[in-house]
Amino acid sequence: MHVDPESGLISPARFVGSPNFDTRPDGCVPEVLIIHAISLPPRQFGGPYVEQLFCNCLDVSHHEYFREIQGLEVSSHLFIRRDGELIQFVPLGQRAWHAGVSECEGRQRVNDFSIGIELEGDDFTPFEEAQYECLAGVTRALMDAYPDISVDRIYGHADIAPTRKTDPGPYFDWQRYRSRCSA
Repeated sequence: MHVDPESGLISPARFVGSPNFDTRPDGCVPEVLIIHAISLPPRQFGGPYVEQLFCNCLDVSHHEYFREIQGLEVSSHLFIRRDGELIQFVPLGQRAWHAGVSECEGRQRVNDFSIGIELEGDDFTPFEEAQYECLAGVTRALMDAYPDISVDRIYGHADIAPTRKTDPGPYFDWQRYRSRCSA
């Protein structure tokens, strides 16, 4: 995998532009990775709904849960499906809206200095081998492109927002992931 420093795109990701981003503050560059998990509807995988949510075109009539999140404007930089497909929503140099109210390394406004990576998953299901493979490859490419990012500066959403979030959840194998990042 490779990060293009000019465009902020990572190849071979499929790019699907989200409107839910803005410019990082002056002097802010990616320093940490935040790992998330998402499934829409909850505990269901494989549909188009995460892409639709991140692009503000989720049809709330398709599932009753969608009414609860209607109007939510969120995104991530990257999304890794169960089969390992990599989708990019926001260029890495821009600020994706993934962390919400959070704190990391004693700092708030985590979106300013982070890259958000969503895994298709939940708190009840083990992640797939293809996801670990893709995530490790992405992480190595990001560490090459952004010298402040290291294995020690990777956090789960639950680490930065422990009263609100549980993802990537108990089935995410941190040791398995971190060991592949340096391979």
